[in-house]
Amino acid sequence: MMDYVNAFLVGGLICALIQILMDRTKLMPGRIMVLLVCSGVVLGALNIYPPLVEFAGAGASVPLLGFGNVLWKGVKEAVDNEGFIGIFMGGFTSSAVGISAALIFGYMASLIFKPKMKN
Repeated sequence: MMDYVNAFLVGGLICALIQILMDRTKLMPGRIMVLLVCSGVVLGALNIYPPLVEFAGAGASVPLLGFGNVLWKGVKEAVDNEGFIGIFMGGFTSSAVGISAALIFGYMASLIFKPKMKN
């Protein structure tokens, strides 16, 4: 039960902080998304994010910070195994399943709910 509480609290805190950032600054949502992914990479490289993922589970791994951390782990592993070329391969191989799932489920949802363009 505490795993759910930890995930809820950490994920909620991340979302609340990002909402405050969106409300208090003039940053566009795209720039905030890039900032989150890059922050996840930096926190992963500094070995700060993995203990947070261990503590909070999906509350830390699902937000965009977690995506940046996955990219970092993939690049680090690929560089260790493949050398310099791993810089270019690692992010793709580590995130391919998540990106593919998002595309497939997004497409399926569009078939079910018939989205409309904004006017």
